Amino acid sequence: MDAPTLQHRLARIVGAQHVLVDEADTAPYATDFRKRYFGRARAVVRPGSTTEVAEVVALCAETRTPIVPQGGNTSLCGAATPDTSGTQLVVNLSRMNRIRALDPVNNTVTVEAGCVLATLQHAADGAGRLFPLSLGAEGSCEIGGNLSTNAGGVQVLRYGNARDLVLGLEVVLPSGEVWDGLRGLRKDNTGYDLKHVFIGAEGTLGIITSAVLKLFPKPRAQVTALVALENVRAALKLLTHVQERCGDRLTAFELMSRICIEIVTRHIPGVQPPFDRSFPEHVLLELSDTQAAGNLTEVLEAVLEEALEAGIVVDAVIAASAGQAQKLWALRENLTEAQALDGKQVKHDVSVPISRIGEFIDAAQAELEKAFPGVRVVNFGHVGDGNLHFNVAPPLEMDDDAFMQQMRSVNRIVHDATVRHGGSISAEHGLGVYKREEILRYKSPLEMEMMRAIKRAIDPLGIMNPGKVL
Repeated sequence: MDAPTLQHRLARIVGAQHVLVDEADTAPYATDFRKRYFGRARAVVRPGSTTEVAEVVALCAETRTPIVPQGGNTSLCGAATPDTSGTQLVVNLSRMNRIRALDPVNNTVTVEAGCVLATLQHAADGAGRLFPLSLGAEGSCEIGGNLSTNAGGVQVLRYGNARDLVLGLEVVLPSGEVWDGLRGLRKDNTGYDLKHVFIGAEGTLGIITSAVLKLFPKPRAQVTALVALENVRAALKLLTHVQERCGDRLTAFELMSRICIEIVTRHIPGVQPPFDRSFPEHVLLELSDTQAAGNLTEVLEAVLEEALEAGIVVDAVIAASAGQAQKLWALRENLTEAQALDGKQVKHDVSVPISRIGEFIDAAQAELEKAFPGVRVVNFGHVGDGNLHFNVAPPLEMDDDAFMQQMRSVNRIVHDATVRHGGSISAEHGLGVYKREEILRYKSPLEMEMMRAIKRAIDPLGIMNPGKVL
């Protein structure tokens, strides 16, 4: 079928104003968040309902038109970007942004895939509830994308990844059929739990159009502290210490190395160094509770005093107000922007067992230094769940572009060390295009074939996000 005919049929489904074909209009949808991948879309279609998504997908199945599902286009691995062939149709769900229902008694919310994460957070807050998924792109990323990549974020330690927050899904299958799995049940043992097939699949098996998500009681008290430590192993001792004393009141436990603090305070206006001198490692931790604030502050003070006496911690500051807590969090939340301003880096999103974080970091840094003397490791992450953003910056005297030409070698060192220490080369960002070939080195042939078998069964025409993941 020629393009004008397809365009006309798409326009009849969603309205002509929601079918974009001019390159100037489609270009923003064909460029990934990091400006690493630049594609070319046959068209961008913006459906406004599940029925419209189903009709668009059915048309694509009929015409064998490949589909790239897209939400807020904040993917870090190129998963939501079309290729350069000009044959792929981007189906952007941003118009589908309604909160369909909020049930404070059942502690659930039913939301469409195009709803921005921050919007959902605010709606839950207005109902006296908490939706705990929280990440740097929350002002622009959308729920469908969060689920398609099984997003993590800073509160995973207590509440889990996106997968752990889902009770039900509505999905448009590659045939155009709609699977209605929007059940707000915490117990439903009636066969395979199909929703988990689509969570983390990066749009390769279908298009998530709506979800039933868990809500939680809204914390009445939060207390934040920044702790200075001599090394990563001390951070792991502190994690164990705080968990033993505070249990699930420990909401966040974020590791930041010395260079992270230096980069943020150098590039982000208004962000100040937290201590009078620099330290090798830092942990930003947060406790939250449904009880009054005073007791929680006293608990954290006592816990950190014990850690100081035991020699685990060398210094600490506890926020005395919400404003001070925001200033501490600014060190972590502005880190991605500061890295971009500091120059190019080879970025990694890895996970290893928490008990092996220290030996992994030591091994990876030693191997990188041997291969690239003077290399700088910008290491931070949600250490409470084993997820590290182990980013590698060039030596100060080396040109950024020249170093980026060594990306493959850098990846090999970091990823080999990750897997050697029992880890995964993708903790929360997915595979997309970036790691599609890389994963073949680390997954067994049997595991890859099982994934391909699922893909063939659900998407026999191979039209859903081709070239991604598999």
